[in-house]
Parts: sequence; structure tokens; C-alpha cells
Amino acid sequence: MLEAMGFSSLDALIDTAVPQEIRMSRPLQLPAPRGEYQVLADLRKLAAQNQVFRSLIGMGYSGCITPPVIQRNVLENPGWYTQYTPYQAEIAQGRLEALLNFQTMISDLTGLAVANASLLDEATAAAEAMHLCSDVRAGRTIFFVSAACHPQTIAVVQTRAKPLDIEVIVGDHQDFQFSDQVFGALVQYPRHFRDHP
Repeated sequence: MLEAMGFSSLDALIDTAVPQEIRMSRPLQLPAPRGEYQVLADLRKLAAQNQVFRSLIGMGYSGCITPPVIQRNVLENPGWYTQYTPYQAEIAQGRLEALLNFQTMISDLTGLAVANASLLDEATAAAEAMHLCSDVRAGRTIFFVSAACHPQTIAVVQTRAKPLDIEVIVGDHQDFQFSDQVFGALVQYPRHFRDHP
């Protein structure tokens, strides 16, 4: 490859491809090497400091019975969060694979030749919907978001709204008063809170 590109060595290729201002001019300051046994012992000491707490990451999702085959092969498939693909973030690759599995299952269940699945996560889909609504209702500048939405969804919508000069109002969807400047609203169900629907 180097010969085909006209370089005499890998260092020459790197000198050409990687800008000098972002490269380190000194060797890495690494600690003295350790054996595998010592590293594993140190990692065990570090892991022993962990405390196991109940995970509330679902934020609104109710508990359910998950078949072990689904849990292992879909939700906890180590191929999705370990480095098995060098060309993109592993978790993103896992999400794409999950969508493909979903589409395949839907096709099998319905007998249809094709099935659709969104490539967007929930928060990004909400921000895209806001942008679409603003284009349809040109001239209006306010987008309402229910406070019952997941906080990460609200944050992404607010971030996307800034460069578009959209005012995002977060509040109780049951009491919000719409005006002529409101072009859309986001209300989520199942909602973030589990106290009532």
C-alpha cells in the first residue's frame, strides 16, 4: 500500500496525512509495564469499590418479564458494546443491528416483504418532528414540550431549537394555553413519571 501511494515508510505516510499541530512531539508518559496477574488483581480491587443500586435508567418504563433469550441476544448482546467493528461507534452499530432484527421479526410475523424502522432515537426523532412542524407553520416561533417527557428528549429538543431561533416552552400539557405563535407540541406516552397516565 505504501509503495502504491508513493511513500517509503509508514512514518512518511503519517507525516503527510496527520497535521503536525495535532501530533505529540514527545513519547507517551506511560507507567512501568505490569504483568497480567497484577493488572487483574488491581482491577478486582477497583471493581470491589462498586456499589450495586437499582437502575432507574428506563425513566418511565414499567417492569416486565423479559424472556432470557431476548435479554441475552437483544438487550445484553456483548457484540453491541464491545469493539467488533472498527469503522463506527460500537453502540451505534448495535442499534442498527437491533433495528434490522426488529424489521426482520415484523416481516416474519406479518408476511410482508418489507418492514420499516426508524433510525432515530426518541430524542432525535422529537427534535426532527419539531423542525418539520416549524417548516410547515412558517412564521410561528414557539414549540411546546410537556414536562412529562423524558429529560434527555427535552434537552435535545431545546438544543436543536437554539440555532433555529425557536422558543421552547416546557410545562404542564393540561394547563398550557396555545397562542397564534405556537406551531407544535410534544406530549409523550408512556410518560416520564409513573404516578398516573
